[in-house]
Amino acid sequence: MPHDLPKAYDPAAIEDHWAEYWVREKLFTQPTPKPGENVGEPFTILLPPPNVTGRLHMGHMLNQTEMDILTRWHRMLGDTTLWLPGTDHAGIATQMMVERQLVSEGTSRKALGRQAFECRVWKWRELYGGAILDQMKRLGASVDWQREYFTMDARLSVAVREAFTRLYEQGLIYRGAYVVNWCPSCQTAISDLEVVHEEVLGKLWEIRYPVVGMPGEFLTIATTRPETMLGDVAVAIHPEDERYLHLHGKKLLLPLGKIGEQREIPIVLDDWVSRDFGTGAVKVTPAHDPNDFALGQRHHLPSINIMDDTAHINEAGGPYAGLERYKARERVLEDLAVLGLLGTIHDHKLSVGRCDRSKDVVEPRLSTQWFIKIQPLADHAIEAVEKGHIKFTPDQYKKTYLNWMNNIHDWCISRQLWWGHRIPAWHCAECNRITVPAPGDIADPSACLHCGSEQIRQETDVLDTWFSSGLLPVSVFGWPFRDNKPSIDFATFYPTSLLVTGFDILFFWVARMIMLGCWLALDVPMPDGSKRELKDSVPFKDVYIHALVRDANREKMSKTKGNVIDPIEIVKQYGTDAVRFTLASMASPGTDIAFNVARTEGYRAFANKIWNAARFIFMNLDRAAEVGLSVDLRAQATMPMVGNDEPVEARWIVAEFNRATTQVNESLSNYRYDDAANAIYQFFWGSFCDWYLEIVKLRLDFSEKAKQAETRAALTNLVSVFEASLRLLSPFMPFITEELWHAVYAGHTPAKSVALSRFPIASALHSRAQREMEALQALIVDVRALRKEVGVEEKEAVSIKLHSYHFINEDRREVFVNNRDIIERLAKVSEIEFSEAPLSGASIRSSLGVDVQVLYQRTVDIPAECERLRKEIAKLEKALTSAERQLANESFLAKAPSNIVEGLKKQQAENSQSLVKAKAAFDALPCEQE
Repeated sequence: MPHDLPKAYDPAAIEDHWAEYWVREKLFTQPTPKPGENVGEPFTILLPPPNVTGRLHMGHMLNQTEMDILTRWHRMLGDTTLWLPGTDHAGIATQMMVERQLVSEGTSRKALGRQAFECRVWKWRELYGGAILDQMKRLGASVDWQREYFTMDARLSVAVREAFTRLYEQGLIYRGAYVVNWCPSCQTAISDLEVVHEEVLGKLWEIRYPVVGMPGEFLTIATTRPETMLGDVAVAIHPEDERYLHLHGKKLLLPLGKIGEQREIPIVLDDWVSRDFGTGAVKVTPAHDPNDFALGQRHHLPSINIMDDTAHINEAGGPYAGLERYKARERVLEDLAVLGLLGTIHDHKLSVGRCDRSKDVVEPRLSTQWFIKIQPLADHAIEAVEKGHIKFTPDQYKKTYLNWMNNIHDWCISRQLWWGHRIPAWHCAECNRITVPAPGDIADPSACLHCGSEQIRQETDVLDTWFSSGLLPVSVFGWPFRDNKPSIDFATFYPTSLLVTGFDILFFWVARMIMLGCWLALDVPMPDGSKRELKDSVPFKDVYIHALVRDANREKMSKTKGNVIDPIEIVKQYGTDAVRFTLASMASPGTDIAFNVARTEGYRAFANKIWNAARFIFMNLDRAAEVGLSVDLRAQATMPMVGNDEPVEARWIVAEFNRATTQVNESLSNYRYDDAANAIYQFFWGSFCDWYLEIVKLRLDFSEKAKQAETRAALTNLVSVFEASLRLLSPFMPFITEELWHAVYAGHTPAKSVALSRFPIASALHSRAQREMEALQALIVDVRALRKEVGVEEKEAVSIKLHSYHFINEDRREVFVNNRDIIERLAKVSEIEFSEAPLSGASIRSSLGVDVQVLYQRTVDIPAECERLRKEIAKLEKALTSAERQLANESFLAKAPSNIVEGLKKQQAENSQSLVKAKAAFDALPCEQE
């Protein structure tokens, strides 16, 4: 690849090429280590598997950008690095997508039959299921594509079956009838975590139940769901409620249905009933409320399920059978009003649960389901976090996790779907018992384990998607193992190092991986055959919970609000690197990101700045080649090296690079992507481009042979620092750095990718060079500002006078004398005069103990200059008053960090000096006193 680059930086022209190159060359493949190979402490990370139905959104891009930065960083540090990609089969979502297709074709899932429907879903997955992974490839995710998994893969399905059969054998999986969250649209049970609650203004209806044997006597209850009274089996009151003592032992008439068929229900006494809510009397409908179900169990009450799978009233609802639940509510209320049994109606705020997938209102419904007895698993998962085997960042999520885990309920793992891992249990038509294969048995049973009958059929339900995805940390490395001997992959990469994910799946996925991993991996021996301890059974050692990406106004993105930002569209406009850098620069633990396209535009300009710097460097490399000067980059060390006798700018830029490198490495170790990105930005844009490139132009003289050694040294340092800077930036902006890194070496790179080169590790700083350069920069900035103040033409050079205060006089004077050429070039100075006495008069500034005065004669607009000085004096006096007030505040001094206090004192001293000079300048002019 030649050094010449297109004049304009165009991300679209390079990104597709490198994205395809990385995948084609399998650059990020991490092979299974050879037996006995020492791989140190590997860095392993698992991609939270996006749904096979998914498309990339900003949350995905943030998550993947953070993972990719860390993965590339560890790989470049020389760690054995593995990032595992894959997709989740997404049972409910995928089945819904395919069923919609079938409806559009005039058919249905049931018309096809189960086997044909499953085939149809597999075909759909082949056509559309890889879309989000293709987007990941285009955006440069450095995952090991050779290890890509799908949660319905055969090898992972074996793990799902094994986990189920083991837990069943251990008595931790059971089947029973309990009230679950039922989605009428999806027609399946869903977990508590898949229910989204929203507060709405509803109604609280009071209904009078006639007391049997007591004409004219009624017991009034209050309910938000009057249609469920069709399934009432009792009314409960508190045993000590004095209002109802006379009703103990009585029965009530359920006043709905055909005359003569109305049921009598008992009044039961229960301490659970709140005497303060409603009327203090509670209708008991065990089949449609979890609290009522528990109460019914305590009092041995029957359960009457009055709704079918679609939330229509079934035959148990008598004359209301066939009505949709809300139509039934209307009819019930009308009939109660006719009977004179409908009392007061109150407005009432209530929490309505909706299915996260279909958005339909969830119906609590008695249903026979499969459950995991969660507590033994939860105990291990709690201990792993409490003992620090798993750490959360931000730390606040540890408390959230433990609070949820300590109050966890048994997990309903069955779903009434056809797409998913079918539950490996068979029902016997003869003895009605269940046969579950023994762990390790991969063959389906042909006869009932209990009576020997061959009249058995497999359970129609499938397992909750989160059951299979919860097994991923163990299943992707080959669990279960023959003879319980762990695979080399498992022995090497388990536990994984880190999980980067969002808060929204902390309980869906993270907690379940911890529970299943700690429980199942605990039985896998260590590589040396010893017993595995809990610390080695956890699925990951660290969990980083990333922030939420909001819009520029900090509003949550939603299609309803119309503020959703499509990352692919932003990438097309500004390039992947600019979007990645935007996200990284705003990503700090616990802080949401207000994504602003204007900021992305700024980082697009940053990439352009780097591009132009490269073009300048390559132009000089080509000029050097023309006169026989060469720079051998492959001889350079991992870090730029420079001697103490080199010019100040050479020593300084290496010191600045070391400082930036230290900050980047420390920041990434603490997940401070923002600090790392900003350190790189400040170094590359400020130190390297704005200062160093301008100074180094003084050294690049190709016309005189006498200066060739100086030119070679300057060019070598320039290219060396630039090449190392590309490696420093690479994890954040992989595309532009790949393009320029290959161009630096003119195609003869020491590795196939900058991502496979070594990440910079800081060495000793040139602290003296930093102090010297700080003085030069302060002087140049002051001269530039004074030039503007006094109106010097841009191209005109001026003379300046300097005075350094006694305690640093010799140091500063020597620095300015030795680097006169830098001052002259960057500040457009023609002559420098040193003064032993403090400076007086106009056009003076002070920084770092140095006064500078621009000696420039011009016609002064005295009224305008007086007004300018008057405003400056007022501004300085105001700043001093504020500083004095703060520094006199004992409370402020006690609480403020020391660096803030020291900075305030320093600013106060500088403002005080500036005020003296401004007043002197004001007094030197014939200004009118106010």
